[in-house]
Amino acid sequence: MGTHEKTATEIQSDALSFPVSQKVSSDKDDARPDSREIFKDSADGVKFRTVSWQRATIIFLKIQFAMSILSVPGALATLGAVGGALSIVGWEVLNTYTAVILGDFRNRHPECHTLADMCGFLWGRIGRELVMMQILVAQVLITAAGIVSCSTAFNALSEHGACTVVFSFVSAVLITGFSSVRTFSRLGWLTWIGFFTFFIAVFIFVVAVTQQDRPAAAPPTGDFDLGWTAIAYPTGSGSSMYLPVISEMKKPSDYRKAAIVTGILVGAMYLSFSLVIYRWCGVWLTTPAFGSAGPLFKKISYGIALPGLVIGVGIYQHVAAKLIFVRLLRESRHLQENTVTHWSIWLGSNLILGVLGFIIAEAVPILNYLLGLAGSLCFAPFSLVFPALLWMYDFKPYRQGTVTQKFVYAAHGLIVLIGLFMVVGGTYGVAVSIKQAYASGLIDKVFNCADNSGTIS
Repeated sequence: MGTHEKTATEIQSDALSFPVSQKVSSDKDDARPDSREIFKDSADGVKFRTVSWQRATIIFLKIQFAMSILSVPGALATLGAVGGALSIVGWEVLNTYTAVILGDFRNRHPECHTLADMCGFLWGRIGRELVMMQILVAQVLITAAGIVSCSTAFNALSEHGACTVVFSFVSAVLITGFSSVRTFSRLGWLTWIGFFTFFIAVFIFVVAVTQQDRPAAAPPTGDFDLGWTAIAYPTGSGSSMYLPVISEMKKPSDYRKAAIVTGILVGAMYLSFSLVIYRWCGVWLTTPAFGSAGPLFKKISYGIALPGLVIGVGIYQHVAAKLIFVRLLRESRHLQENTVTHWSIWLGSNLILGVLGFIIAEAVPILNYLLGLAGSLCFAPFSLVFPALLWMYDFKPYRQGTVTQKFVYAAHGLIVLIGLFMVVGGTYGVAVSIKQAYASGLIDKVFNCADNSGTIS
Protein backbone atom coordinates (compact mmCIF):
# COMPACT_ATOMS: atom_id res chain seq x y z
CA MET A 1 0.00 0.00 0.00
CA GLY A 2 1.47 3.34 -1.02
CA THR A 3 1.78 6.26 1.35
CA HIS A 4 1.86 9.99 0.84
CA GLU A 5 4.59 11.59 2.96
CA LYS A 6 3.95 15.16 4.10
CA THR A 7 6.39 17.76 5.35
CA ALA A 8 6.41 18.88 8.98
CA THR A 9 4.89 22.22 7.95
CA GLU A 10 2.03 20.52 6.11
CA ILE A 11 1.37 18.24 9.05
CA GLN A 12 1.30 21.15 11.47
CA SER A 13 -1.21 23.07 9.35
CA ASP A 14 -3.32 19.92 8.97
CA ALA A 15 -3.81 18.90 12.57
CA LEU A 16 -6.45 21.35 13.74
CA SER A 17 -7.49 22.86 10.41
CA PHE A 18 -11.16 23.29 9.51
CA PRO A 19 -12.37 22.37 6.95
CA VAL A 20 -10.34 19.38 5.80
CA SER A 21 -6.68 20.15 5.83
CA GLN A 22 -5.72 18.53 2.59
CA LYS A 23 -6.13 21.50 0.30
CA VAL A 24 -4.82 19.53 -2.64
CA SER A 25 -8.36 18.12 -2.91
CA SER A 26 -9.88 21.13 -4.66
CA ASP A 27 -13.07 20.98 -6.68
CA LYS A 28 -10.98 20.74 -9.82
CA ASP A 29 -8.91 17.90 -8.38
CA ASP A 30 -12.02 16.00 -7.26
CA ALA A 31 -13.26 15.98 -10.86
CA ARG A 32 -10.12 14.24 -12.09
CA PRO A 33 -9.72 10.46 -11.98
CA ASP A 34 -7.34 9.59 -9.16
CA SER A 35 -5.16 6.53 -9.52
CA ARG A 36 -5.12 6.14 -5.74
CA GLU A 37 -8.92 5.94 -5.45
CA ILE A 38 -10.50 2.50 -5.08
CA PHE A 39 -13.14 3.08 -7.76
CA LYS A 40 -11.98 4.77 -10.97
CA ASP A 41 -14.22 7.18 -12.86
CA SER A 42 -12.36 6.24 -16.03
CA ALA A 43 -13.06 2.50 -15.72
CA ASP A 44 -15.59 0.76 -17.94
CA GLY A 45 -18.61 -0.87 -16.32
CA VAL A 46 -20.24 0.13 -13.03
CA LYS A 47 -19.82 3.78 -12.03
CA PHE A 48 -19.50 3.80 -8.27
CA ARG A 49 -18.44 7.42 -7.62
CA THR A 50 -21.86 9.06 -7.97
CA VAL A 51 -22.82 9.96 -4.36
CA SER A 52 -23.36 13.64 -3.51
CA TRP A 53 -22.70 14.91 0.01
CA GLN A 54 -26.44 15.40 0.52
CA ARG A 55 -27.13 11.77 -0.31
CA ALA A 56 -24.19 10.71 1.84
CA THR A 57 -25.80 12.62 4.73
CA ILE A 58 -29.00 10.62 4.39
CA ILE A 59 -27.02 7.36 4.31
CA PHE A 60 -25.12 8.42 7.43
CA LEU A 61 -28.36 9.40 9.17
CA LYS A 62 -29.85 5.99 8.44
CA ILE A 63 -26.69 4.29 9.75
CA GLN A 64 -26.94 6.18 13.06
CA PHE A 65 -30.68 6.67 13.52
CA ALA A 66 -32.03 3.14 13.51
CA MET A 67 -32.21 0.36 16.08
CA SER A 68 -29.99 2.27 18.49
CA ILE A 69 -32.72 4.83 19.23
CA LEU A 70 -34.85 1.93 20.49
CA SER A 71 -32.15 0.73 22.87
CA VAL A 72 -31.06 4.05 24.41
CA PRO A 73 -34.28 4.58 26.47
CA GLY A 74 -33.83 1.10 27.96
CA ALA A 75 -30.28 1.97 28.94
CA LEU A 76 -31.46 5.25 30.46
CA ALA A 77 -33.98 3.30 32.52
CA THR A 78 -31.14 1.19 33.90
CA LEU A 79 -28.54 3.92 34.48
CA GLY A 80 -30.64 7.09 34.85
CA ALA A 81 -31.14 10.33 32.96
CA VAL A 82 -30.68 13.44 35.12
CA GLY A 83 -27.35 13.88 33.39
CA GLY A 84 -28.67 12.38 30.18
CA ALA A 85 -28.64 15.57 28.15
CA LEU A 86 -24.98 16.29 28.89
CA SER A 87 -24.04 12.66 28.29
CA ILE A 88 -25.77 12.34 24.93
CA VAL A 89 -24.50 15.69 23.68
CA GLY A 90 -20.97 15.01 24.92
CA TRP A 91 -20.74 11.59 23.32
CA GLU A 92 -22.25 12.81 20.07
CA VAL A 93 -19.70 15.63 19.88
CA LEU A 94 -16.88 13.14 20.50
CA ASN A 95 -18.27 10.66 17.97
CA THR A 96 -18.64 13.39 15.35
CA TYR A 97 -15.09 14.56 15.96
CA THR A 98 -13.69 11.05 15.57
CA ALA A 99 -15.79 10.65 12.41
CA VAL A 100 -14.06 13.75 11.04
CA ILE A 101 -10.67 12.29 12.02
CA LEU A 102 -11.44 9.11 10.09
CA GLY A 103 -12.59 11.00 7.00
CA ASP A 104 -9.57 13.30 7.05
CA PHE A 105 -7.20 10.35 7.34
CA ARG A 106 -8.94 8.58 4.48
CA ASN A 107 -8.72 11.67 2.27
CA ARG A 108 -5.02 12.00 3.02
CA HIS A 109 -4.67 8.33 2.07
CA PRO A 110 -7.35 7.78 -0.61
CA GLU A 111 -6.21 4.22 -1.28
CA CYS A 112 -8.02 3.33 1.98
CA HIS A 113 -11.50 1.86 1.55
CA THR A 114 -12.33 0.88 5.13
CA LEU A 115 -10.99 1.23 8.64
CA ALA A 116 -9.07 -2.01 8.07
CA ASP A 117 -6.99 -0.38 5.32
CA MET A 118 -6.27 2.55 7.62
CA CYS A 119 -5.14 0.30 10.45
CA GLY A 120 -2.68 -1.23 8.01
CA PHE A 121 -0.69 1.99 8.45
CA LEU A 122 -0.54 1.30 12.20
CA TRP A 123 0.06 -2.45 12.33
CA GLY A 124 0.88 -3.61 8.82
CA ARG A 125 -0.80 -6.37 6.87
CA ILE A 126 -1.58 -8.52 9.92
CA GLY A 127 -3.28 -5.60 11.64
CA ARG A 128 -5.27 -4.82 8.52
CA GLU A 129 -6.57 -8.38 8.25
CA LEU A 130 -7.43 -8.59 11.96
CA VAL A 131 -9.36 -5.31 11.89
CA MET A 132 -11.15 -6.48 8.75
CA MET A 133 -12.32 -9.56 10.65
CA GLN A 134 -13.41 -7.34 13.54
CA ILE A 135 -15.45 -5.19 11.14
CA LEU A 136 -17.14 -8.28 9.73
CA VAL A 137 -17.96 -9.53 13.24
CA ALA A 138 -19.49 -6.13 14.08
CA GLN A 139 -21.60 -6.08 10.93
CA VAL A 140 -22.87 -9.62 11.45
CA LEU A 141 -23.87 -8.75 15.04
CA ILE A 142 -25.72 -5.67 13.79
CA THR A 143 -27.41 -7.76 11.10
CA ALA A 144 -28.46 -10.26 13.79
CA ALA A 145 -29.85 -7.45 15.95
CA GLY A 146 -31.74 -6.14 12.93
CA ILE A 147 -33.24 -9.55 12.26
CA VAL A 148 -34.42 -9.67 15.89
CA SER A 149 -36.00 -6.20 15.54
CA CYS A 150 -37.74 -7.08 12.29
CA SER A 151 -39.04 -10.39 13.65
CA THR A 152 -40.36 -8.47 16.67
CA ALA A 153 -42.17 -6.11 14.29
CA PHE A 154 -43.72 -9.00 12.36
CA ASN A 155 -44.85 -10.63 15.62
CA ALA A 156 -46.40 -7.37 16.83
CA LEU A 157 -48.22 -6.74 13.55
CA SER A 158 -49.53 -10.30 13.20
CA GLU A 159 -50.13 -10.92 16.93
CA HIS A 160 -47.62 -13.75 16.74
CA GLY A 161 -49.17 -15.19 13.62
CA ALA A 162 -46.30 -17.60 12.97
CA CYS A 163 -43.23 -19.10 14.61
CA THR A 164 -40.68 -16.37 15.37
CA VAL A 165 -38.03 -18.37 13.51
CA VAL A 166 -40.12 -17.98 10.35
CA PHE A 167 -40.33 -14.22 10.84
CA SER A 168 -36.58 -14.12 11.47
CA PHE A 169 -35.94 -15.98 8.23
CA VAL A 170 -38.21 -13.61 6.27
CA SER A 171 -36.40 -10.66 7.87
CA ALA A 172 -33.01 -12.08 6.88
CA VAL A 173 -34.17 -12.51 3.28
CA LEU A 174 -35.49 -8.93 3.08
CA ILE A 175 -32.33 -7.45 4.63
CA THR A 176 -30.08 -9.46 2.33
CA GLY A 177 -32.12 -8.45 -0.70
CA PHE A 178 -31.73 -4.77 0.15
CA SER A 179 -28.02 -5.08 0.96
CA SER A 180 -27.42 -6.65 -2.47
CA VAL A 181 -28.05 -3.33 -4.26
CA ARG A 182 -24.52 -2.66 -5.54
CA THR A 183 -23.90 1.07 -5.19
CA PHE A 184 -24.49 3.58 -2.40
CA SER A 185 -25.95 5.96 -4.97
CA ARG A 186 -28.85 3.59 -5.65
CA LEU A 187 -29.16 2.81 -1.96
CA GLY A 188 -29.43 6.54 -1.34
CA TRP A 189 -32.94 6.79 -2.78
CA LEU A 190 -34.14 3.93 -0.59
CA THR A 191 -32.45 5.34 2.51
CA TRP A 192 -34.63 8.45 2.18
CA ILE A 193 -37.65 6.15 2.54
CA GLY A 194 -36.02 4.21 5.35
CA PHE A 195 -35.02 7.27 7.34
CA PHE A 196 -38.33 9.11 7.11
CA THR A 197 -40.51 6.05 7.82
CA PHE A 198 -38.43 5.27 10.88
CA PHE A 199 -38.45 8.91 12.01
CA ILE A 200 -42.24 9.10 11.66
CA ALA A 201 -42.65 5.82 13.57
CA VAL A 202 -40.48 7.03 16.45
CA PHE A 203 -42.28 10.38 16.50
CA ILE A 204 -45.70 8.67 16.69
CA PHE A 205 -44.40 6.44 19.47
CA VAL A 206 -43.05 9.39 21.47
CA VAL A 207 -46.36 11.25 21.20
CA ALA A 208 -48.26 8.09 22.17
CA VAL A 209 -46.32 7.47 25.39
CA THR A 210 -47.01 11.04 26.55
CA GLN A 211 -50.77 10.45 26.24
CA GLN A 212 -50.95 7.35 28.46
CA ASP A 213 -52.04 7.35 32.11
CA ARG A 214 -49.24 4.91 32.82
CA PRO A 215 -46.61 3.06 30.74
CA ALA A 216 -47.89 -0.10 29.08
CA ALA A 217 -45.31 -2.19 30.95
CA ALA A 218 -46.18 -0.74 34.38
CA PRO A 219 -48.55 -2.58 36.77
CA PRO A 220 -52.15 -2.12 35.52
CA THR A 221 -53.37 -0.93 38.93
CA GLY A 222 -51.92 0.77 41.98
CA ASP A 223 -48.97 3.10 42.38
CA PHE A 224 -45.85 2.77 40.28
CA ASP A 225 -42.43 4.44 40.39
CA LEU A 226 -40.77 5.65 37.19
CA GLY A 227 -37.39 4.99 38.83
CA TRP A 228 -35.51 8.08 37.68
CA THR A 229 -31.86 8.12 38.73
CA ALA A 230 -28.84 10.32 38.20
CA ILE A 231 -26.43 8.81 35.67
CA ALA A 232 -26.88 8.77 31.92
CA TYR A 233 -25.90 6.57 29.03
CA PRO A 234 -23.94 7.52 25.91
CA THR A 235 -25.38 7.50 22.44
CA GLY A 236 -24.33 5.01 19.76
CA SER A 237 -21.60 5.44 17.19
CA GLY A 238 -21.38 3.92 13.74
CA SER A 239 -19.15 6.52 12.12
CA SER A 240 -16.58 3.96 10.96
CA MET A 241 -19.30 2.72 8.59
CA TYR A 242 -19.15 6.08 6.78
CA LEU A 243 -15.75 5.30 5.28
CA PRO A 244 -16.74 3.05 2.34
CA VAL A 245 -19.22 5.75 1.29
CA ILE A 246 -16.35 8.24 0.79
CA SER A 247 -14.91 6.00 -1.93
CA GLU A 248 -18.20 6.38 -3.82
CA MET A 249 -18.63 10.14 -3.34
CA LYS A 250 -18.33 12.48 -6.32
CA LYS A 251 -16.21 14.81 -4.18
CA PRO A 252 -14.58 13.04 -1.22
CA SER A 253 -13.56 16.43 0.21
CA ASP A 254 -17.28 17.07 0.91
CA TYR A 255 -17.27 14.29 3.50
CA ARG A 256 -16.84 16.67 6.43
CA LYS A 257 -20.06 18.51 5.61
CA ALA A 258 -22.03 15.26 5.58
CA ALA A 259 -20.45 13.96 8.81
CA ILE A 260 -20.98 17.18 10.78
CA VAL A 261 -24.58 17.69 9.62
CA THR A 262 -25.29 14.07 10.55
CA GLY A 263 -23.75 14.50 13.99
CA ILE A 264 -25.87 17.56 14.76
CA LEU A 265 -29.13 15.97 13.58
CA VAL A 266 -28.51 12.61 15.25
CA GLY A 267 -27.58 14.27 18.54
CA ALA A 268 -30.74 16.38 18.48
CA MET A 269 -32.95 13.37 17.73
CA TYR A 270 -31.34 11.13 20.34
CA LEU A 271 -31.53 13.86 22.96
CA SER A 272 -35.17 14.78 22.40
CA PHE A 273 -36.67 11.36 21.72
CA SER A 274 -34.77 9.36 24.34
CA LEU A 275 -35.36 11.80 27.18
CA VAL A 276 -39.06 12.24 26.38
CA ILE A 277 -39.54 8.46 26.28
CA TYR A 278 -37.69 8.07 29.56
CA ARG A 279 -39.62 10.97 31.13
CA TRP A 280 -42.95 9.27 30.46
CA CYS A 281 -41.95 5.60 30.82
CA GLY A 282 -39.09 5.62 33.33
CA VAL A 283 -38.01 2.07 34.14
CA TRP A 284 -41.21 0.68 32.62
CA LEU A 285 -39.79 0.15 29.16
CA THR A 286 -40.00 -2.84 26.92
CA THR A 287 -37.03 -3.74 24.73
CA PRO A 288 -37.26 -2.54 21.99
CA ALA A 289 -39.13 0.48 23.26
CA PHE A 290 -42.10 0.47 20.83
CA GLY A 291 -43.92 -1.98 23.12
CA SER A 292 -44.16 0.74 25.77
CA ALA A 293 -46.77 2.62 23.71
CA GLY A 294 -49.49 0.02 24.26
CA PRO A 295 -50.94 -2.56 21.84
CA LEU A 296 -52.44 -0.20 19.25
CA PHE A 297 -49.59 2.27 18.92
CA LYS A 298 -47.06 -0.54 19.07
CA LYS A 299 -48.62 -1.96 15.91
CA ILE A 300 -48.79 1.45 14.25
CA SER A 301 -45.17 2.26 15.10
CA TYR A 302 -43.83 -1.10 13.98
CA GLY A 303 -45.88 -1.03 10.79
CA ILE A 304 -44.45 2.34 9.76
CA ALA A 305 -40.93 1.55 11.02
CA LEU A 306 -40.54 -1.83 9.34
CA PRO A 307 -39.16 -0.47 6.02
CA GLY A 308 -36.71 1.68 7.98
CA LEU A 309 -35.57 -1.30 10.06
CA VAL A 310 -34.93 -3.42 6.97
CA ILE A 311 -33.16 -0.63 5.09
CA GLY A 312 -31.06 0.47 8.07
CA VAL A 313 -29.72 -3.00 8.76
CA GLY A 314 -29.31 -3.61 5.05
CA ILE A 315 -26.83 -0.72 4.90
CA TYR A 316 -24.67 -2.33 7.57
CA GLN A 317 -24.72 -5.66 5.75
CA HIS A 318 -23.99 -3.84 2.49
CA VAL A 319 -20.88 -2.27 4.05
CA ALA A 320 -19.62 -5.68 5.16
CA ALA A 321 -20.33 -7.25 1.76
CA LYS A 322 -18.61 -4.32 0.01
CA LEU A 323 -15.56 -4.84 2.23
CA ILE A 324 -15.29 -8.49 1.14
CA PHE A 325 -16.04 -7.57 -2.47
CA VAL A 326 -13.32 -4.91 -2.66
CA ARG A 327 -10.86 -7.06 -0.69
CA LEU A 328 -11.15 -9.91 -3.20
CA LEU A 329 -11.43 -7.92 -6.45
CA ARG A 330 -9.28 -4.87 -5.74
CA GLU A 331 -7.19 -3.72 -8.72
CA SER A 332 -8.77 -6.33 -10.99
CA ARG A 333 -11.09 -5.69 -13.93
CA HIS A 334 -13.84 -7.61 -12.12
CA LEU A 335 -14.22 -4.83 -9.54
CA GLN A 336 -16.18 -2.59 -11.92
CA GLU A 337 -17.03 -4.85 -14.87
CA ASN A 338 -20.24 -6.89 -14.94
CA THR A 339 -18.51 -10.26 -15.11
CA VAL A 340 -19.61 -13.59 -13.66
CA THR A 341 -16.86 -13.26 -11.04
CA HIS A 342 -18.08 -9.76 -10.13
CA TRP A 343 -21.66 -10.88 -9.54
CA SER A 344 -20.78 -14.20 -7.90
CA ILE A 345 -18.60 -12.60 -5.25
CA TRP A 346 -21.01 -9.72 -4.64
CA LEU A 347 -24.14 -11.83 -4.25
CA GLY A 348 -22.27 -14.64 -2.48
CA SER A 349 -20.87 -12.23 0.12
CA ASN A 350 -24.34 -10.88 0.87
CA LEU A 351 -25.82 -14.36 1.13
CA ILE A 352 -23.15 -15.63 3.54
CA LEU A 353 -23.49 -12.57 5.77
CA GLY A 354 -27.27 -12.92 5.83
CA VAL A 355 -27.05 -16.59 6.85
CA LEU A 356 -24.56 -15.81 9.63
CA GLY A 357 -26.75 -12.97 10.91
CA PHE A 358 -29.79 -15.27 10.98
CA ILE A 359 -27.94 -17.96 12.96
CA ILE A 360 -26.64 -15.47 15.56
CA ALA A 361 -30.08 -13.84 15.86
CA GLU A 362 -31.52 -17.21 16.81
CA ALA A 363 -28.69 -17.97 19.25
CA VAL A 364 -28.87 -14.63 21.14
CA PRO A 365 -32.43 -13.41 20.45
CA ILE A 366 -32.41 -10.28 22.66
CA LEU A 367 -31.71 -6.94 20.99
CA ASN A 368 -29.87 -5.18 23.83
CA TYR A 369 -27.34 -8.01 24.22
CA LEU A 370 -26.51 -8.05 20.52
CA LEU A 371 -26.12 -4.27 20.41
CA GLY A 372 -24.05 -4.39 23.60
CA LEU A 373 -21.69 -7.00 22.16
CA ALA A 374 -21.28 -5.07 18.92
CA GLY A 375 -20.74 -1.80 20.78
CA SER A 376 -18.17 -3.01 23.30
CA LEU A 377 -16.20 -5.44 21.14
CA CYS A 378 -16.22 -3.46 17.92
CA PHE A 379 -17.71 0.02 17.79
CA ALA A 380 -15.92 1.33 20.89
CA PRO A 381 -12.51 0.72 19.27
CA PHE A 382 -13.83 1.74 15.84
CA SER A 383 -15.16 5.09 17.02
CA LEU A 384 -12.68 5.97 19.78
CA VAL A 385 -9.47 3.92 19.93
CA PHE A 386 -8.61 3.57 16.24
CA PRO A 387 -9.45 7.16 15.14
CA ALA A 388 -7.32 8.62 17.92
CA LEU A 389 -4.41 6.30 17.08
CA LEU A 390 -4.68 7.23 13.40
CA TRP A 391 -4.58 10.94 14.26
CA MET A 392 -1.51 10.33 16.44
CA TYR A 393 0.10 8.41 13.55
CA ASP A 394 -0.30 11.30 11.11
CA PHE A 395 0.72 13.96 13.62
CA LYS A 396 3.69 12.39 15.39
CA PRO A 397 5.63 15.73 15.41
CA TYR A 398 3.12 17.02 17.98
CA ARG A 399 4.83 14.88 20.63
CA GLN A 400 7.83 17.24 20.47
CA GLY A 401 5.94 20.37 19.43
CA THR A 402 4.66 23.38 21.34
CA VAL A 403 2.84 23.11 24.67
CA THR A 404 -0.49 23.35 22.85
CA GLN A 405 0.51 20.65 20.38
CA LYS A 406 1.64 18.33 23.19
CA PHE A 407 -1.67 18.91 24.97
CA VAL A 408 -3.66 18.08 21.81
CA TYR A 409 -1.56 14.94 21.30
CA ALA A 410 -2.17 13.87 24.92
CA ALA A 411 -5.91 14.53 24.54
CA HIS A 412 -6.04 12.00 21.73
CA GLY A 413 -4.19 9.55 23.97
CA LEU A 414 -6.95 10.07 26.54
CA ILE A 415 -9.56 9.19 23.89
CA VAL A 416 -7.68 5.90 23.36
CA LEU A 417 -7.83 5.13 27.09
CA ILE A 418 -11.55 5.93 27.27
CA GLY A 419 -12.17 3.59 24.35
CA LEU A 420 -10.14 0.77 25.91
CA PHE A 421 -12.05 1.14 29.18
CA MET A 422 -15.34 0.81 27.29
CA VAL A 423 -14.08 -2.27 25.43
CA VAL A 424 -13.04 -4.14 28.58
CA GLY A 425 -15.84 -3.01 30.87
CA GLY A 426 -18.56 -3.25 28.26
CA THR A 427 -17.60 -6.71 27.02
CA TYR A 428 -17.42 -8.08 30.56
CA GLY A 429 -20.78 -6.57 31.48
CA VAL A 430 -22.55 -7.92 28.39
CA ALA A 431 -20.99 -11.38 28.79
CA VAL A 432 -22.20 -11.58 32.40
CA SER A 433 -25.69 -10.42 31.36
CA ILE A 434 -25.95 -13.05 28.63
CA LYS A 435 -24.78 -15.78 31.03
CA GLN A 436 -27.37 -14.70 33.59
CA ALA A 437 -30.08 -14.58 30.92
CA TYR A 438 -29.42 -18.21 29.99
CA ALA A 439 -29.23 -19.24 33.66
CA SER A 440 -32.52 -17.53 34.54
CA GLY A 441 -34.37 -18.87 31.51
CA LEU A 442 -34.77 -15.45 29.87
CA ILE A 443 -33.00 -17.07 26.92
CA ASP A 444 -34.09 -20.68 27.18
CA LYS A 445 -33.19 -22.18 23.83
CA VAL A 446 -31.98 -21.36 20.35
CA PHE A 447 -34.31 -21.21 17.34
CA ASN A 448 -37.22 -20.47 19.68
CA CYS A 449 -40.71 -20.06 18.20
CA ALA A 450 -41.98 -18.04 21.17
CA ASP A 451 -43.30 -14.50 20.68
CA ASN A 452 -40.57 -11.86 21.16
CA SER A 453 -42.82 -8.78 20.91
CA GLY A 454 -44.70 -9.05 24.20
CA THR A 455 -47.97 -9.43 22.30
CA ILE A 456 -48.71 -12.94 23.60
CA SER A 457 -48.18 -13.31 27.33
